[in-house]
Amino acid sequence: MIKETGVHAKNLIKWAQNKDNVVVLTADLGSSCEVKEFSRVFPSRYYSMGVAEQNMVSWAAGMAREGYYPMLHTFSVFMYRRALDQIEMSVAYSNLPVAFVGFLPGLMTPGGPSHQATNDLAVLRSIPNLRIYETGDATDVETVLEEAYRQKGPVYIRMLRGEIPRLFRDSPVNKYQPCRLLREGEGILIFSSGIMTGRIGQAVEQLAESGLSIRHVHISRIKPLETETILRYIAGIKYGVLTVENHSIIGGLGSAIAEIMSETGPSLPLKRIGIPDAYSRGGSFEYQCGLNNLTADQVVTAAKNLTGSNCREEDFQGTAAATEYFDQKMKQVVIKK
Repeated sequence: MIKETGVHAKNLIKWAQNKDNVVVLTADLGSSCEVKEFSRVFPSRYYSMGVAEQNMVSWAAGMAREGYYPMLHTFSVFMYRRALDQIEMSVAYSNLPVAFVGFLPGLMTPGGPSHQATNDLAVLRSIPNLRIYETGDATDVETVLEEAYRQKGPVYIRMLRGEIPRLFRDSPVNKYQPCRLLREGEGILIFSSGIMTGRIGQAVEQLAESGLSIRHVHISRIKPLETETILRYIAGIKYGVLTVENHSIIGGLGSAIAEIMSETGPSLPLKRIGIPDAYSRGGSFEYQCGLNNLTADQVVTAAKNLTGSNCREEDFQGTAAATEYFDQKMKQVVIKK
């Protein structure tokens, strides 16, 4: 798998070069959110607001009313948890063009519950006018900005940073795809989002090699979902549907797919794979995935269980053993901004 570094940092400068109305706001996390280079290239269009997310959102609302396109950058958890009232009343209620760019979504931070945005989609999906995107690779990162910009309203983007995979190479320039069919099959349908799409590739290959036909779809626009397209993908599936996400099983992608299926009638079982209804703990992303059953082995087991075949627990090494191992290794967690 090819990986690239600093994709958002490079792309933002290139994309905003001819858009004088684009301004970047940060909450004391410029380096951590890959916008420090933007501040050097466009210093008059960069605002460091300090650790004051509510104030930052209020500023953005005023700037949007004056014709600017504010792009707010901070960690996902600080964006929605600390400034929810301002997001709703100052921005979304008036349908203002503001982009909320949230980094380290879900379990991607070692900082424990205080830093983990594990229910941001559940909260923000309920806000009218707000569109929600989740990037899964470098191509998503490069194309989501133009998609968000042309909406002329508020958007929330779950953004990736640092070294990220390049999974998709077929997109035209500046053409964001809300969902992608990655593999055709008719046995099990897997909907995945964000960083999990690349992570479960091994599971998809393992299932295919075992003879189980897999249809795999990557979802990168969480709200609104493309209902007709999703129903078309569900049509003809034999055994059932899996959803895999770096988010709570409550209120995220799995819940959104369940809503579509329950209202439109596909009579198939649905299994949601994600963070359970519990707080997690500090540790690396690998550790968190093992702790919360977000492993390739878990996906394999869930898919085979949907077929009704006999699956033995010992056939799939994974979460229990992995959790015990990592618990022994994790003596200290160092939180870095």
